[in-house]
Amino acid sequence: MSKTKARQFHIHGVTREGKTFRPSDWSERLAGAMSSFRPSGGAGGIGAFIGYSPYCVPQVVDGVRCVLVNEALKGIEPMAWDFVMSFARDNNLPVIEVFEPGAGEA
Repeated sequence: MSKTKARQFHIHGVTREGKTFRPSDWSERLAGAMSSFRPSGGAGGIGAFIGYSPYCVPQVVDGVRCVLVNEALKGIEPMAWDFVMSFARDNNLPVIEVFEPGAGEA
């Protein structure tokens, strides 16, 4: 039995009205708030707070700030997933599924 790969989504930093979302470091702030959610067995200890979670990573796509969110976050902490998705909804930010090149090809 093959395990289905978790989907990934970009929270796009331009509102549905076409305005750039502010503040300019919103993506880093959101990803920073999610930084403690890591895969089980992830590195712990004194330096564990440094860096972003692999489930919520700030990015720039075509010159627009985004946050890449992995659906696996929902399985680790459903409330964290709800927080991130509610943030996008409440701020009128599009959530776009990311499709990997070649995905779904046999």
